[in-house]
Amino acid sequence: MFERILVPTDRSDPARRALEQAADLATRYDATLTALHVVDTRELDGGSGVDERTAAARAELDDALDELAVDPTPEGVVRAGIPNEEILDYADDAGMDLIVMGTHGRTGVRRYLLGSVAEKVVRLSDVPVLNVHPAEVDVGSVPYERILVPTDGSDRASVAVDCATDLATTYGAELHTVSVVDTGAMAPDVQFDVIMDQLQNRARTAVETVAETAREAGVEDTQTAVLEGRAHDAIRSYADDERIDLIVMGTHGRSGLDRYLLGSVAEKLVRTASVPVLTVRMPEE
Repeated sequence: MFERILVPTDRSDPARRALEQAADLATRYDATLTALHVVDTRELDGGSGVDERTAAARAELDDALDELAVDPTPEGVVRAGIPNEEILDYADDAGMDLIVMGTHGRTGVRRYLLGSVAEKVVRLSDVPVLNVHPAEVDVGSVPYERILVPTDGSDRASVAVDCATDLATTYGAELHTVSVVDTGAMAPDVQFDVIMDQLQNRARTAVETVAETAREAGVEDTQTAVLEGRAHDAIRSYADDERIDLIVMGTHGRSGLDRYLLGSVAEKLVRTASVPVLTVRMPEE
């Protein structure tokens, strides 16, 4: 599934964690691994200092790859520009099929502010993006032992399910699949109980279908659950309770201005989950 993996790095703790997980994935998938350092030209005074910063970034990147001690040694690339744009352009030009990124842990209102490089890449990337948080010391480590894939039962969700199933097979991991009945989005209704029964039945069918597909693909251990509540909160709580190591989540296929807008369940999980979140873009409807 993954043949060419890109990991942007800046020598921060989140980036080092991302590089470690990218290296493990590259080893298991026999994939090539490229580390990309982008010198942010917005931090420079005009064009001055680009050569010096680029040379320093090259030395730091070489040191990081030497410390990684994997064989073969990943390729290192240094570019100058706006980080999210350079990452996406390089991934497209080089035919990458996975981006692994470190995201900075934030609390309070800062968790909901727009602007991080990782969030922009998640929103705009056409290839899967694995987001790794700096807090993941005892959780979310590799090898992945428990993988979670939420589903809504739609055909579009099958892209994330296929990716999660492949990862579970590769890692020999448990595959957990959940479907959330979003009670927060429901208005009071005289037929509330009937509607809830229908939604729960649909959710049970969705997770059982995923579990059966996974078993047919060779996943030996599957777990299913139907949850209630706000989707991102319910998924995050389940991941914490079940000691999930990786969440694989579909993002809606969007184009134009819609791809820049904030608010999907996947993006909220990228900001708030305590474990890595792999986002897979669903086909546009």
